[in-house]
Amino acid sequence: MAKTKITINKNGPIRLETDFEIVDKDGNVYDLGGREIVSLCRCGLSQKKPFCDGSHNGKFEHDATAFALPPKV
Repeated sequence: MAKTKITINKNGPIRLETDFEIVDKDGNVYDLGGREIVSLCRCGLSQKKPFCDGSHNGKFEHDATAFALPPKV
């Protein structure tokens, strides 16, 4: 099985690629219509949350540069 790839896009959504499932707070599975790539909203402006609809364009800024978390304690 391929590893799930999660990309945090600059000024945009979180992109999920490969085999995954997305569930709501009650454990209900979203029907992804057979998609193996989806983008999740992180700006809060999408009308289709949790999915991105492009509403962030020109209204959301974040460089999304990787960094190391501190060690677990």
